[in-house]
Amino acid sequence: MPYESLYKLKYSQPGQYESIYRNRFQDADTIHLDFCIHDNPAFICPTLEIMQLIIKIHKTDKQVRALRNELPGVAIQQFTSRCLVDEIVLTNDIEGVNSTRHEIREVIEKLENKKSDKRFYGLVMKYAMLSNRESIKLDTCEDVRNIYDDLVLKEVIEENPHDMPDGKLFRKESVSVTNAAQKEIHHGLVPESAIHDAVEKVLAFLKDDSVDLLIRIAGAHYLIGYIHPFYNGNGRLSRFISSFLLAQELDPLVGYRLSYTIKENLKQYGDSFKLCNDPRNRADMTPFVLWFLEIVLEAINKLQQALVQRADDLQIYSQRANQDEILNSKKNNELAFYLVQASLFSEAGIARKDLIALVGVSKSTIVTRLHDLEENNYLIIQRIGKEKYYKLNLDRLK
Repeated sequence: MPYESLYKLKYSQPGQYESIYRNRFQDADTIHLDFCIHDNPAFICPTLEIMQLIIKIHKTDKQVRALRNELPGVAIQQFTSRCLVDEIVLTNDIEGVNSTRHEIREVIEKLENKKSDKRFYGLVMKYAMLSNRESIKLDTCEDVRNIYDDLVLKEVIEENPHDMPDGKLFRKESVSVTNAAQKEIHHGLVPESAIHDAVEKVLAFLKDDSVDLLIRIAGAHYLIGYIHPFYNGNGRLSRFISSFLLAQELDPLVGYRLSYTIKENLKQYGDSFKLCNDPRNRADMTPFVLWFLEIVLEAINKLQQALVQRADDLQIYSQRANQDEILNSKKNNELAFYLVQASLFSEAGIARKDLIALVGVSKSTIVTRLHDLEENNYLIIQRIGKEKYYKLNLDRLK
């Protein structure tokens, strides 16, 4: 039977509302947090449904890892970059921040410079760390502020200079979250000392190994939104922290699919926050945890489907390339394989410099071979900055 929120039970079973609340709160398996939501102590009921979702997530994660091991390393690198672009564009889009795929791809190209004044550089840099499971400090309030500064501060100030954090670490004034009709739907914690204490409690909860990490990630995601520690950028911050933690527990690509999946379920995202924020729900975070885990499962299922489809297509188009008179020639066979991968897995294609390194020939040789393929309409070419990117025109192989 689906878990029914206390908010709904307040109206559907008013006579039993208090007893249901007490039974849930006092159950021996209930997870109690050192945190209050509207003066009610927060809790999570680790229901059978939650446990089943966690098992399904880990089962699918194993399948995704197996798929990755079967695919060429270059293809995985290209697909990772593609998912990275998706995630950044969509985490911005959820907050109404405009960013283009071309713009994000240009920033990715600048990452090896270690420093750039390009818009969204910090956001891209932080998300790029996920694919290598790089460590990010998340132990103190100062760490949260450092992540925020790297992630979104530059863009937040550009959007509205008044939204720059004006407290020691967080905001010191009050802030409200409003709906499309400008009606207040949530009021962030005040004063800054309360924000500081609340963030410390969230960080302590994240370290509590007695609770499954996926439940902790879900709970922390909700609580950061509830605290609302900054004037702007809280959504991008909480989604990044969730993505970072998911990438530590599951295949790193899952961390690049969270905003993508939330965007497809945006109304439910807002509704889940709204429900758990309501005082009548008595600080029961279980409905949000359930929703969040369903989102993670959907994200990893769709990731698996995307990889399976591309793996199948890679086999099909590689075989067709091997049967093509021009592509199956001694000079083009290996080159064609990389170009097929670029068509199926990459966002923009593969750069000439990368083809030189992979095929192991000189620049002039690659230029000549690419020119010949272009002349015969085998290539799709686009330019990003000063670099050209190449894909195989798969229509030629149909």
